[in-house]
Order: sequence, then C-alpha cells, then structure tokens
Amino acid sequence: MSDSTSTPDLVDATVAELHAAMDAGHVTAESLVDRYLARIDAYDTALNAVLTLNDGARERARELDAAFEGDGFTGPLHGIPILLKDNQDTHDMPTTAGATALADSRPPRDAFVVQQLREAGAVVLGKTNLQELSFGVDSISSAGGEVHNPYDTDHRPSGSSGGTAAAIAANLATVGTGSDTCSSVRSPPAFNALVGVRPTRGLVSRTGIAPLSESQDTAGPIARTVEDAARLLDVMAGYDPADPVSAHGVGEVPEEGYAGDLDADALDGARIGIARQFFGPQSDAVEESETEPVTRVTDAAIAEMEAAGATVVDPVEVVDIPTLQSARVLGFEFERDFDRYLESLGDGAPVSSLRELYETGTMAPAVQERFEAARILEGDPDTLEENTAYLRRLRRRTELRTTVTACLVENDLDALLYPPSTVPPVKIPNHQPFEEMNCELAAHTGLPSIVVPAGYTDDGLPVGVELLGRQFAERRLFDIAYSYEQTAGHREPPEGFGPLDDA
Repeated sequence: MSDSTSTPDLVDATVAELHAAMDAGHVTAESLVDRYLARIDAYDTALNAVLTLNDGARERARELDAAFEGDGFTGPLHGIPILLKDNQDTHDMPTTAGATALADSRPPRDAFVVQQLREAGAVVLGKTNLQELSFGVDSISSAGGEVHNPYDTDHRPSGSSGGTAAAIAANLATVGTGSDTCSSVRSPPAFNALVGVRPTRGLVSRTGIAPLSESQDTAGPIARTVEDAARLLDVMAGYDPADPVSAHGVGEVPEEGYAGDLDADALDGARIGIARQFFGPQSDAVEESETEPVTRVTDAAIAEMEAAGATVVDPVEVVDIPTLQSARVLGFEFERDFDRYLESLGDGAPVSSLRELYETGTMAPAVQERFEAARILEGDPDTLEENTAYLRRLRRRTELRTTVTACLVENDLDALLYPPSTVPPVKIPNHQPFEEMNCELAAHTGLPSIVVPAGYTDDGLPVGVELLGRQFAERRLFDIAYSYEQTAGHREPPEGFGPLDDA
C-alpha cells in the first residue's frame, strides 16, 4: 500500500496503514472482514491454509465500527482481521489441533492470548491448518490435509504453524498467531518471507493452547513486518494467574512497548555473533550442496548487516550440539500435558486422552508414523517427578541457558545469528528434515529469538535469518530486526495472490 489513506488493496497492508484508512473513512472493520474473506475464498484452495471461518466475524466487526463512530479506536488492534493457529482455544469455534478426532471439541473459553487479542480489538477471521497435534514440521493434518507454500505451491511451508504462515504470506489476513515447541513460529515465517517471534519463556501465557511440551511451548506472533509482529507481542504478553510461569514476565515489557519508536539505525553499533556451527548439514542424511542455497543467502544477509554498521563476530562457538540435543523432553511431556489439556475442556472434549485419540485411527498417516516412531505412548506420565532421566534433562536446560547467556555476555553480543533451517522448503511429498531445523537453541534455553526475511534462493524460495538474544531482550531484537528490514527490504508478496478486482 503506497498511499495509506486510499482504499487499501490488502496486499501487504499493515496495521498502521489499515488504521490510517479507517481514520480517513476509506474502510471499516466490516469491509475489511468482507474483503479478506473474499481473498480466502479466491486463494485458499491452492494453499489449504484455513481450517475454519468464524461465523461471528462480521457481527464483531460491526460492533467495533459502532464503537469507532462514538469513541474512535477501541484498542491497538481495533478492527484488524487475524487468523489463529487452530491449537489455540476459541469459545466460538472448534479447536481441533488439526485432528479430525477433535473436530467437535468446543472449549468453554478462549485461550488467554486469544482473549488478549480480542480485548485489543482484533477480529478473529478463523483458524488455520497446522501439523496435526503440532507434532512435526510439515503442516499436514487429518482435519485439513497438506498446507502448500504460496511462493511455490509444490513445496512445503514448514510447520507446525504452516497454515498461519502461508495465509499471512498470501495476505488472507493482516496478522496471525502460531505456537512454538521447536521451530513453529520460526521456520514457517522463514519459509514464507515473514517475521516470527519466539518470546522468552514466561512472557506469554500458555493457558488454553493444546500442548506438546509444557517446558518448551509458547505462542508467538507471525506477521509480514517487524512492526506488526511487535504490535502483536505487545498484546499477547501478560500475566495469567492460570499459568504461573507467566509471572516471570511481569515488569519485563518496556514502558514504550515493543512497537513504539522502533530504531531504524539499530544495526549501527550492534554486535552480532555468527553461530557457524548451525550452518551447513546437521545430519549425515543431507549433503553440503543441499544447504548451500540457505548458506549463500544467510552470508549475504550478514554482509548487509555489517554494511549497515553492525560489528560481526564470526564465528562464535555457542554450545556443544550433542549436549543441546540431549536436553530433549517432548517425548516425556507430550502425553502428560495433552491429557491435562483435554481434562481442562470438561464435557467439551470428544476424547479423554492422547491414547484414546491415537486409538481412533484417524491421524494423518504421516503424523501417525512419526508418532509411533517416537514411541510417545510408551512412557509413564504419572512417574515423571521421579524419572531421573527426565529430571536430568530439565537440569541440563538450566545449564544450557547459563552457557548461552554467558556466550552473549563474554562476547558483548546483542544477538546470535543462524539460519532457522539449513535447507530450503522441500518439495511435496518429501518431508522437511527436522534434523536441519536449528530450533533447539531457543526452545531448550527459553531465550527469545526473532526471524526476519533475508532473501530468496535461485528458485525463488524464501530464506530467513534467526536472531537470538538475552532473556527478555525482545525489544533489542525487534530494533535490530527492524533496522535490517528497513535496510534490506527483502519481503516481496508471492506471485499469484495479488489484488482481487472487486476487493
């Protein structure tokens, strides 16, 4: 949108541009809902990104329009159409986590972050497709099938928040939400030329989000610009008494918030460490030639940051990778945490346990195969507090957080930089290799990271870079990412998803 006061065409429209258009009387919340719904109708057949539409979206938009007539904007996301990953509870729509076995799941209340978004004035357009139960990185579900990448629909969008990423990239809503256990608000944005944020553990509540791993899960923003991602996190962050871990985030949000006065010159004087150990093949199953396209784009991004005034420390040895991998706990926590979630749904839960869900035999075959290979149901969730192997891994996470923070301090770094995935999006029906996802550094330490578009492969597939910072240093990461975004400007909307003639 080149003119923020003209009627917007919605392609890459930002929150600020849409609010300016509302203020000028060119659009209303209801007209935005109608026009995004028209885009979903026209384009989602090619993507499979949207699972459920909200029948109450227009009514909510009308309420906001009436409030605007009397009092102006009701909140920082007034009238902004948003898509939610369908593992986040909504009282007015099913929450399926991508599973047909949960098609009739009706949560009694909104997830805490969904409540926050609604109170800020957002209009929930609907729920997005995902990797079933968030268990994997392809975005395949029994409820919605396979999600396709809008930059090349023969390729995957990554996962598990691939539906949100594909939808936001194709401009089917202004902004969206994902969740991240290990990669899911980072690799999907990287594969779709978007911005994704994994917040510090404790900044955002997990209540009402279908879990994979209590000690790793978090919700996070997915947006087309750094500023819009920051606006979302401003709203999503907050203390929730039902999630005691969120008490750690109290007092950690800067007074001006995350979106206020972002610094376009933040790269000048920033110190960025290059974590070379996360470049190139991370497993024997991948050849150097397969990672070269990502490495080339990432190295070019590093050069752009250096040209903008950043001091680059290259390389920086961060962690021992086998130690990092040895802190995995998802296999211990999944069944316990998912069963607790189902219990919280009360009579609205169609099944009573993860085991019962599995025994329905309705999982997408690729997800079921992964589920069985991981032997998820072979542990004893009732004895975790006495399980020395599990407790040892939790202790290792504390040690890893200390090690990585010390690395940042000793090298006087604002951030560590590495590719979220060493390989580009793979072609369907191949599966995205989890071993090539550099997701565990943030997931196992609980430290914050942000992904920002860095360019494209020769085949036109997006590549992102990830910046990881110190605990609750989201504001500094936003400034650096914003500075890079403004300097490099790599985001381009995907071809084939342009303006509609009548919307």
